[in-house]
Amino acid sequence: MTIEIALVLGIALVAVLLFATEKLRIDAVALLVLSGLAILALVNPEQALSGFSNQATITVAAMFVLAAGLQNSGALSGIGRLLSQARSPFLFLLTLFGVLAVVAPFVNNTAVVAVFMPIVMTATASIGMSASKALIPLSYVSQLAGVCTLVGTSTNLLVNAMARDLGHPGFSMFEFTPLGVICFFAGCFYLLTLGRWLLPRTRATELVEHYELGKYITELRVMPDSSLIGSSVGEAKLGEEFGVYVLELIRGDEKVWSPRSQVLEEGDVLIARGDWSKLDELKNRTGLEINSEFQLRQRTLEEGTQQVLTEVMIAPRSRLIGGSLGVLDRRWQHNATVLAVHRRGEVLRKQLKEVRLNVGDVLLMLMPESEMPALRQDTNVIVLSQRDHDRPMGWRAPFALATMILVIATSAIGWAPISITSLIGAVAMTLAGCLEADEVYDAIDWRIIILLAGLLPLGVAMSQSGAAEFVVANTLGLVSDFGPLAVLAVLYLMALLLTEFMSNAAAAVILTPIGMSTAKLMGVDPTPFLIAVTFAASTSFATPVGYQTNTMVYSAGGYRFVDFIKVGLPLNLIFWVLGMIFIPIFWPF
Repeated sequence: MTIEIALVLGIALVAVLLFATEKLRIDAVALLVLSGLAILALVNPEQALSGFSNQATITVAAMFVLAAGLQNSGALSGIGRLLSQARSPFLFLLTLFGVLAVVAPFVNNTAVVAVFMPIVMTATASIGMSASKALIPLSYVSQLAGVCTLVGTSTNLLVNAMARDLGHPGFSMFEFTPLGVICFFAGCFYLLTLGRWLLPRTRATELVEHYELGKYITELRVMPDSSLIGSSVGEAKLGEEFGVYVLELIRGDEKVWSPRSQVLEEGDVLIARGDWSKLDELKNRTGLEINSEFQLRQRTLEEGTQQVLTEVMIAPRSRLIGGSLGVLDRRWQHNATVLAVHRRGEVLRKQLKEVRLNVGDVLLMLMPESEMPALRQDTNVIVLSQRDHDRPMGWRAPFALATMILVIATSAIGWAPISITSLIGAVAMTLAGCLEADEVYDAIDWRIIILLAGLLPLGVAMSQSGAAEFVVANTLGLVSDFGPLAVLAVLYLMALLLTEFMSNAAAAVILTPIGMSTAKLMGVDPTPFLIAVTFAASTSFATPVGYQTNTMVYSAGGYRFVDFIKVGLPLNLIFWVLGMIFIPIFWPF
């Protein structure tokens, strides 16, 4: 092992650990990787910056804009009405899968799920179906459909770009379609049969009926006329009577030890947890009030202004991520009062002003009804609302659809590369008014762009330093005597494992040069190995953290971590078996 190999593998290992532990943002990790490679002279300056001008990076950015144009123009506005016409849960899922089969191969997965989540939650309520029966399928099928085309996921584009840089001819627009279609139908059949029964049924997520997504954390201030003054939290029996549990007691600027035993005084602040309906009942019956310090962008409302209770989820590319409610006012554009916060998998014990917002956090807000359309346009949040809203179709909706079709068709027949056609399409939608100029920048997930640009040089370093060959010789090379199919099976499993616990793009960057080196070592065509990496890295079913869409529905669906293992692990194994059968048939060694 040379020093260069050791340094490259060391950087890759640190990146894997940082991605898996989520100690830093994924874009920050990518920049650290880029900086490390450049400082240690493992790549030259041109190679270090090549990711920012790479065709994959440009294409992914343009596709984000195209997806936003489709959404803003109203081109997808009829989907909710279509889904609500289903008369049974089975027909609903069948209709949903059919719609996703048309949309998801050409629109970014994250954008698809963001658009479809409120639609699905509203439609399931209208037919008496638990939303938890549909949200995991929404995430999974968007991934199943996305892998069918070159532009369906950023991972597909990334593997294609890296393969070209390493001497492979690359993939066409519909290169993945034969295997993708087989996996799509197999996955849908599984989710309509066995997977459907493995999904939990919970009504906690049906906010359209209850205005709640589970257990909220809020702050309640003890007012002068409160009936709780003079009694302790334990004596008040808030849990027994209201189903509300006091996590912390704030008196002045300090947390009070053992809140259950403390006698309540005027001005005390209770950090309480419970369903919103119960919290509201407790507030009204005991003389408490919601801590008013979270009035955002406060403006004087006209008398008689109709206010609505709404829930919004922090979107994956939101500028609010990492910010707290205490500083949210500087980043917020709407007149709203934050009443409570909900976070899956964690009991918050901090004052709300100290809570750092994460992807998937749900904020319960009170705001003027007139501002709801603007809130729905805000790409920083996903509105989880029972109120259906129709966008006026006009001429921009068919224009957006036609533009997307032309972008895909022109690239598919080889008239121009997808990076050029998608860029032209994004400009056309902007000029046509499908989205405003400022919305273009908000539509792009800059963390993904930085991630791609920062990690691409790692693939270059692994290839030219010999690190990829070293890994192959000491891992996959150990099973090479059993033939290329055995090596393919192990590589696919490696990709499956990595992508469940770290960024799928990072997994693809690490494994693509390994796949190329494996083929070189065995003297076979590298295409089957690249296909295996693409499919495994583009689909993550077994954990809620392996893919952004899983994280989004994890929060909204009231799921447990084990639900993803129970439903997703068999689907991963199905994909693995199908890959081992059909990859050698469609792409012989």
